Amino acid sequence: MSPEYPFDEAATARAVIDDDGVLVEWGAGAERLLGHRAADVVGRPAAELLADQQGSDPPPGDRWDGILTLRRRDGGTQSVWALAHRVRPERGGPFRWLVVTPLEGQGPRPPDDPLDHVGLLDSPCAIAIYDERLRLRRINDVMAEVLHLSEEHVRGLRAPELTGRRQSYDIERHLLRVLTTGQGTDVRTYIPVGGDRTHAWLARMAPITDAKGRVRGVSVAAHDFTEQYMAQERLQLVNEASVRIGTTLDVTRTAQELADICVPALADFVSVDLLDPPEHGGEAPTGRPAAPINLRRAAHRSINTDNPEAVVEPGHVDVYPTPSPQADALLAGHTIVASTSTDDLTQWLSWDPERAERVKAYGIHTTMSVPIQARGTTLGVAVLSRFKNPEPFTPDDVLLAEEVTARAAVCIDNARRYSRERETALALQRSLLPRSLPRTAALEAASRYLPAARSGVGGDWFDVIPLSGMRVAMVVGDVVGHGVQASATMGRLRTAVRTLADIDLAPDELLTHLDDLVVRLSDEAGTEGSSGDVGATCLYAVYDPVSRRCTLARAGHPSPVMVPPGGEPREIELPAGPPLGLGGLPFESAEIELREGTVLSFYTDGVIETRVRDVDASHSLLCEALAASSGSLEETCDRVLSALLPAGGVADDVALLLARTQGLPASRVATWDIPADPALVAPIRKQVLEQLDIWNLSEVSFTAELVVSELVTNAIRYGTHPIRLRLIHDARTLICEVSDTSHTAPHLRRAKTFDEGGRGLLLVAQLTQRWGSRHTADGKTIWAEIGLLGEV
Repeated sequence: MSPEYPFDEAATARAVIDDDGVLVEWGAGAERLLGHRAADVVGRPAAELLADQQGSDPPPGDRWDGILTLRRRDGGTQSVWALAHRVRPERGGPFRWLVVTPLEGQGPRPPDDPLDHVGLLDSPCAIAIYDERLRLRRINDVMAEVLHLSEEHVRGLRAPELTGRRQSYDIERHLLRVLTTGQGTDVRTYIPVGGDRTHAWLARMAPITDAKGRVRGVSVAAHDFTEQYMAQERLQLVNEASVRIGTTLDVTRTAQELADICVPALADFVSVDLLDPPEHGGEAPTGRPAAPINLRRAAHRSINTDNPEAVVEPGHVDVYPTPSPQADALLAGHTIVASTSTDDLTQWLSWDPERAERVKAYGIHTTMSVPIQARGTTLGVAVLSRFKNPEPFTPDDVLLAEEVTARAAVCIDNARRYSRERETALALQRSLLPRSLPRTAALEAASRYLPAARSGVGGDWFDVIPLSGMRVAMVVGDVVGHGVQASATMGRLRTAVRTLADIDLAPDELLTHLDDLVVRLSDEAGTEGSSGDVGATCLYAVYDPVSRRCTLARAGHPSPVMVPPGGEPREIELPAGPPLGLGGLPFESAEIELREGTVLSFYTDGVIETRVRDVDASHSLLCEALAASSGSLEETCDRVLSALLPAGGVADDVALLLARTQGLPASRVATWDIPADPALVAPIRKQVLEQLDIWNLSEVSFTAELVVSELVTNAIRYGTHPIRLRLIHDARTLICEVSDTSHTAPHLRRAKTFDEGGRGLLLVAQLTQRWGSRHTADGKTIWAEIGLLGEV
């Protein structure tokens, strides 16, 4: 109310009593009525003012009116009609009782008073007339029925005194505006009247003027549009549910969104309990569950802070027998409304003392249990409870709750299906990606893989593959798409790369074979009716620690970044190469020399393609993170991902492979040129034994001598000069290699013990860990690896 408006506080006897029955306020009108001064009565029990202590107990409900016989200061008594409202103070705190009775408005009025000749009182609408002091002068029969109060009792009260609600102060401000400006207005307000549920009102205010056009009062015509308002609110809630529920594919988040949307619009407390999905995946069983039912609390929400009404915490399981609202609704397959007034909850609460205590403490009087069902499957139950809202659930409330829950059920089912497919794809992805990177003398490696936050796992992969001659292959690739299909395609490509690498194909040739495979996979997908072609990108590199040279080729994949020891990061310039799956296009290799300790960074596009920055900016951040890192590659991986990836998760899956090169000292390599005469092999064997003594490998000298003799003899007999023998020694193996310029190999696959050809090669197969051949630019190399003592 405007502070300059001079309300006569003595025109109404007004007192405020707390919940303990103690007077906390005593107005000037109350002193005028009974003679007691505020200093004499404030802080004392209000019952002391009642004659014969009648009506000393607090009245039930939030409003009371009736006749009170009160003690006057002079010792006499006075009977007055009083109106009492249970209200909460504007600044919060416990409820109090506002007690008022009008002291003016019953006396004679001039015959020409325009307020007594208002024809609006005959209107079928609820009409109230306020005078120049904004005190109630007249109401018609309709308004009296709405208020459940007679005109003779309420005449002289202000609007806030009439209803006891804060909204009435807004009404009074609008009354004052009409009174001072002479212009009518329409006001919408929501006030519970006569102890009923809250009603929506449209109050049309108009000035009342006298014969000279002076404003003498304000008329208020109140129209109850509660039904229209509630229908609009229900429609708005359904619309809001369609927007707010299902914003993610997370089951718990979706359940919480369902609880949030229903409080306080439909209930004062909402719990969402779900049946656990099958342990090993698969579809949930259709039909209705059997009692007793185990339900896991997914979410709950209360109008009170910290959800004090909840007995079960989120994530915990509770057992619901029959009868209980949860089990009854799930077994029946439809919504069940239960009330304490009809003893529907008595038997269940008698079995659960803790829940019964909460129901009593918070005054929960009605519950509505709505099954959460989607696609013929029962997922759980939502229980809506009321305690602050005194109204029971209506049929319209049931329909609204079912509509909102049905929308949430589809979202929860979608989230579960997505989670199930994502977990399957993750399991497949984990089984196809290397669990750990092999330890090699050629390099030290570390890796990271992160699935996409929303779209799930994709087709990103990486691998480190040991090759013959202590060389090692590094590969990183990305299959187009997400989900199980992309993971399965990735697995086939990774297997193909390992197979092609095992036969020592050059990087460009390997990508050509891989491109043919992707074309065939795409054709198969089209034959099976799958949507979309199969596509992928790939980067393949082979590093030789002996020569310290690395050969690389890529198929539509981002180029790697290298960091030389003590140098700045830079991108390795490689021929781009077409993505895999186009078919018929060539791939080119590039060869570079790497200093020992050079760090190579291989990655998929998810590392540098984000929504928060462009590719160039991400590439600069990648180089900064690599330059700032020193020490372990594991820490460098974490630093790179922390610098480039957003905190809320990545939009695409991410694969990162870091490798630090190591060189083999020249003292670990011995080379001989082999003469064409077989008779001169014996001196070569002697030199080999001498080299083994230098390396302190006398324990394998017998095996090495036999292997060298067989490989060199075969090269002289069947190969083409020049012929060269090379021994490579690291901590775990001794490698024997014989190279010649002939392109015909003794076998294109590894020999087995049951192979018929070549007794000498059969002997080599028995004495070595593994052996094989690889093609080179000048011919071929036959190699064999001999395990050193103590190595497996």
